[in-house]
Formats: sequence, C-alpha cells, structure tokens
Amino acid sequence: MKKILALLLALVMVFALAACGQKPAAEPAAEEPAAETPAAEEPAAEEPAEEPAEEPAEEPAVMSHEEFMAADVDAPVVIETYVQAHQSWWNDQVTVYAASPDGAYFLYNMACSEEDAAKLVPGAKIRVTGFKGEWSGEIEVVDASFEFVEGDSFIAEPTDVTELLASEELINHQNELVAFKGMTVEAYDESGAAFSYKDPEGKTDDLYFKVSKDGVTYDFCVEFYLCGNDTEVYKAVEALQVGDVIDLEGFLYWYNGLNPHITAVTPAA
Repeated sequence: MKKILALLLALVMVFALAACGQKPAAEPAAEEPAAETPAAEEPAAEEPAEEPAEEPAEEPAVMSHEEFMAADVDAPVVIETYVQAHQSWWNDQVTVYAASPDGAYFLYNMACSEEDAAKLVPGAKIRVTGFKGEWSGEIEVVDASFEFVEGDSFIAEPTDVTELLASEELINHQNELVAFKGMTVEAYDESGAAFSYKDPEGKTDDLYFKVSKDGVTYDFCVEFYLCGNDTEVYKAVEALQVGDVIDLEGFLYWYNGLNPHITAVTPAA
C-alpha cells in the first residue's frame, strides 16, 4: 500500500513541473581547462652600439714665415725654426732669437726648463707653439712652448742692411741677424759721452749708444741679458769714442722704430 502511494506522489510532481515549463536541473558540464596563452617572447637584449673610435686630433700646420707675418695679432701660431742666440734663462722662461731660411723670429719669454735652455745652442731646430704678439712695433711669439726637432741645422749669415737704413723696406728684415757698415759714433747726450749705461752704478743692465749714416742718427743697444758686461761687445762699446767709424752686427729688434740688439762691434774695414 505504501509503495502505491509513493508512486502516485512521484507522478503528480512530474506533471506539475511539466505544467510550469521547467526542466529538471542538469548537472553542470565539467569545465575544460583554459588553454594556456603562450608567454610573449622577450626581445633579445640589444648589444650597445660601438662608438666610433675617436680620430687623433690633427696637429696644427707648421707655418711659413710669410704665413706667420700674415696672421692676425693674438692668433695661435706654430713654427719650426732654428736657434741663433738666447737671453739669460730665468723663472722657467727664456727669450730666443731664431731664424729660418725664409725669415726670423723673436720668441719672448718662452716656457723652458733650465736643462733645456742649456740645449738651445745656435743651429738647434725647434717647433714652437704660441701666439703672435706685437709690442711697440716688434712682432714676436708670446705665451709659447717648444720641443726639439731632430734633423738639420741652420746658422744665418748677417744681411747687410746699411743701404736700407732710411727706407721703409728695413722693417721687412725685422729680427734677422743684420750688419751695418761704416757707422759713425755720435755723442749720446749733452755730456758728450759716446754711450750711456742704463744702470750706471752697478753696470748690470743695457748699454745705449748712437751712430749715424748719411747725416741720420740711430739708437743702438747692447741687450745685457744677451751680451753681459763680460762679453767682447759690451767692452767694445765701453771703449768707443765719438767720431769712431765702426761696423756692427746684431739682431734687428724693433721698438717704436729701429732698435737693434748689437752682438759685435769692430773698426770699419
């Protein structure tokens, strides 16, 4: 009896659900595992680009004397030249009179060790780097350094510029070793002396004297730091008498006009 009642009850529930339009709940389908997304490949690390090798700095071109003279004042300059003489070394500096076959130079207070100053003998070849300077008409190289250059040697012969004394062409021989022939010694001042000391007490400075040619008088000088009071030229000037006729050699320095640094004095030939 009980089994019959249970069967009847089950049939009633089935008809009730059909009347409502509902289906018995289905078991949820098993979820398939999500497909794994392949990991994005990381780009290969780029190797740093090689920097182009720095080209060695190009050495400045060595100038001819003509190029040096054409350069602006204060312009950087590089020259190769030959030592002719130099003033006394002091304070890691030396002033050099230099010349090449195409012209001459005045190297003012060039940086130099005492050891190297002893090697600056006449004829030694050097490469000089500095700036073109000008002071009271004198063209020079300033703020300079140098290095010795292996190779040939050059000693300039003095150029006779006597006939150019009254001409504008004379300045073209500035700083060269030059000669003056047949010059007459004039009184230096009202005292009638033939010369004057810059330092009359200690006699440890320049000597000044005057000479004339064709009625024109010129101021000449013995530069003490080039030719001191123990040199032949210094003593020769101290022995001059007004009216002496002499030949001279020296470097054609310029100071508001002709003002050569004399290195040799002899009686006129």
